[in-house]
Amino acid sequence: MSGRDKVALVTGAGRGIGEAIAGRLAAQGAAIAVCDLDPQAADKVAAQLTERYAVRATGVGADISDGTAIRAAVERVSTELGPVDVLVNNAAIDVLGRFVDSREEDWDRIIAVNLRGTITMTRAVLDSMIERESGRIIHIASDAGRVGSSGEVVYSATKGGVIAFGKALAREVARHGITVNSVCPGPTETALLGQVAEYSQKMYEATARAIPLRRIAQPTDIAGVVAFLASDDAAYMTGQTLSVSGGLTMV
Repeated sequence: MSGRDKVALVTGAGRGIGEAIAGRLAAQGAAIAVCDLDPQAADKVAAQLTERYAVRATGVGADISDGTAIRAAVERVSTELGPVDVLVNNAAIDVLGRFVDSREEDWDRIIAVNLRGTITMTRAVLDSMIERESGRIIHIASDAGRVGSSGEVVYSATKGGVIAFGKALAREVARHGITVNSVCPGPTETALLGQVAEYSQKMYEATARAIPLRRIAQPTDIAGVVAFLASDDAAYMTGQTLSVSGGLTMV
């Protein structure tokens, strides 16, 4: 990324991978919209970014499963910071457990946040990007969407959908100078991974042992790849899916 005039909107940026991404982009001089379901967490992260990196930052509370809330959030960001140049669709949820034990209301919520939320947020920023003939859209998908994950069947389906959505959209908007790519984290030290340990400590330990690089990822490992995709160095990459898993998956 080059220049302080870039505006990046990161969803689910109140903690974890999203917070790390917001920090990395701020370190490169971008103005940051910290979007999160928890408005207090969003405001706190935004204040920290301004203090640490002397960039413009604003916290935006929004439930990305709500289309009206998304559109209001994007309008606010455009007013306070300027049009969105970089969108990072990071927000996601999961409910761990066997599919046969899962509930329909959980399916609906997972799909609404992970897939529909990503689609709706992307649509909300796209017209402005097309008008300016420039933009970076980066989806935080998951290797679960590429190879499947036991105990995360509907989550895996939504992340597979995000990857396919990104590829198809990349073909449509390339002529407007907009790139669309997906990043697939492997096991990463986040609240979601904590749910895996609670669900099955045996599964957590087996997963950690299986990683060739012999460690669980930190959120900053994911943030560095996102920052690359947001930069001018990745201007000729679009429709790609990058696994950041320490070698756990090689597809």
